[in-house]
Amino acid sequence: MTEHTTRATPSKDEIALLPEFPRLGLDRIVRVATAGTAREALAELVDHPVWGFDTESKPTFLKEQVSDGPHIVQLATQRRAWVFQLHDTACRDAVAELLGRPGHTLAGFGLGDDRKRLKAKLAVEPAGILDLNAVFRARGYRKDMGVKGAVAVLFGQRFIKSKKAATSNWANPTLSDAQLVYAANDAWAAARVHRALDAH
Repeated sequence: MTEHTTRATPSKDEIALLPEFPRLGLDRIVRVATAGTAREALAELVDHPVWGFDTESKPTFLKEQVSDGPHIVQLATQRRAWVFQLHDTACRDAVAELLGRPGHTLAGFGLGDDRKRLKAKLAVEPAGILDLNAVFRARGYRKDMGVKGAVAVLFGQRFIKSKKAATSNWANPTLSDAQLVYAANDAWAAARVHRALDAH
C-alpha cells in the first residue's frame, strides 16, 4: 500500500472539477415506516454481510437544545437503500435487531456520535461498526476523508450533498423525495466505498 502513504485528502476545489458520482434513484430506495415494510427490510438485509450505514437527526439550532435523534437510520447494499423512520415502534425494533446482529459490517463515516446516540435511543450496542475514515488513515491519508473525499479518491467522481436536505427536519413523519435521496445515498456511497477499498 505504499502508493497511499504520502497522499493528501483531496481539496474542495479539486473535487469540484470531477464528474458527478451517479446517485441511487427513488426506484431503489425503500422508506421503512410501517411494521410491514420493516419486516420486508429485515428479511432482505439479513442476507447481506456488509451494509452502508448512516443516521440523520433533526438539527438543533440553540445551544441548550438537546437532540433526541437519530430520527432515521439508513442501511444500504450495493443495489438498494432502506431509510428507517424511528418514530414507528416496529421500525425501531427492526433497526435494533439488525444493528445488534453479529457477523455484519456497518460501514460509514464519522460514526462515533451515531454509536452513542443509537445506544441511548434503541438500547443496542451496534455490532460490527467500521468507520471508513480509520481505513483511509491506516492507508496513510492525513485527515478524515469523509464520503466526498473517498468517492473522489476511489472513483474520480464528485459526490453531491444537498445542504438544504442536510439541515431539514428528519423527525418529520413524511419525508420528502429530496430527503430520501440524500439519506439513502449517504449510506449507499459508504457501501460502494467499502467494496472498492476491499478490492484495492
